[in-house]
Amino acid sequence: MSWTRRTPAALAVCVLLLTGSVGCGTSAAGGQKNGESPSPVGRLLEDTDDEGQPYREVDEERAPEVDIEVQPDASGGGWDVRLTARDFRFSSAGTRPKAVPGQGFARLFLDGRPVTRLRTPEYRLAAGLVPRGTHQVTARLYADDGTVWAVDGEPVECTADITASGTEPAPTAEGPAGSPDHAGRAS
Repeated sequence: MSWTRRTPAALAVCVLLLTGSVGCGTSAAGGQKNGESPSPVGRLLEDTDDEGQPYREVDEERAPEVDIEVQPDASGGGWDVRLTARDFRFSSAGTRPKAVPGQGFARLFLDGRPVTRLRTPEYRLAAGLVPRGTHQVTARLYADDGTVWAVDGEPVECTADITASGTEPAPTAEGPAGSPDHAGRAS
């Protein structure tokens, strides 16, 4: 008969655990503490990128990764950019601005200046954007809420050097730098 005495005590413990966990939330009304958000979406750091977007720190084992490859395109009129992401999924345009583990978009930078937002792993960088000389093309990963995925206080990004030679290219009719969601098509 001892199981009948344990059952009410076990039920009481379960009720306390359930009601206690309901009171612990991550709502904006006080669930976050010192800029921290619940795992696995990481915690917000005070550090920001050059555009003022805060870093979202995640553990290295759960962090997304990105590699970048930039090659002259076949016509010689631009550069083909290909991103290879691990533990990361590009979200579609119109996705709710919410941090979801391993999901978001990439921003492409040329010499530190924003070029476009990518929702696919491929992009054609117009030759007119790359003057003669050596330049750095960087891909940085962001959560859909605009925060920068980071590990050990450093943004998740990859940079490739490219060298444009020959005559100075003529300006092209490209859209403005940092234009909204780019689906991987050349403008």
